[in-house]
Amino acid sequence: MELVGQSPAPTRAADYLTVMADRRSQLELELARIFPQPTRFTWEVGSGHGHFLTAYAAAHPDRLCVGVDIVSERVERALRKRHRAGLRNLEFLHSEARLFLDTLPPHAQVGRTFVLFPDPWPKVRHRKHRIMQSAFLAELARRSTSDARVHFRTDFGPYFDAVTASLAHDTNWAVVDEPWPYEFTTVFQSRAQTHQSLTVRRRHQDRTA
Repeated sequence: MELVGQSPAPTRAADYLTVMADRRSQLELELARIFPQPTRFTWEVGSGHGHFLTAYAAAHPDRLCVGVDIVSERVERALRKRHRAGLRNLEFLHSEARLFLDTLPPHAQVGRTFVLFPDPWPKVRHRKHRIMQSAFLAELARRSTSDARVHFRTDFGPYFDAVTASLAHDTNWAVVDEPWPYEFTTVFQSRAQTHQSLTVRRRHQDRTA
């Protein structure tokens, strides 16, 4: 018999932990398959239906490309695109970006990262959810090659300004004036009235410290 006023929160928390443990276990298996040996790869955070990364992988057949998204239906559609294109250098995974980095095998390194039109979380109380923040970039730097690049594009001006201001003091990444490495207009980008882009490179760390 259920007690009046009893909170179901502990049950929900336990269920959530079980789901996350299962997801991590599955992700570990998938990453072990994708990265059986030391590998440098291109990563897209929030790959959606896979339009951009499928085109990028087709144009760069010598590069392993991995996209992650937190919505399983998007990943399923992206995988169908990969299958139709017959691309053996392309993978899509159902994962949150931070979990992906935390689970990534030590011998796999990110050489290039694309963060294209991420959720801007425009309300002040929601900005903590934005992906392009110092903690994420610090972890990404730890898992990236010494010459890594991050390419960020958004149609929300305040988000772009906030990222630019933060990067001015970032010890891991520096903004560089380089051409955008690969242009492909996705459905989402075609609907944006305007957008802004920036590229950052991994800073050279002092190994003698």
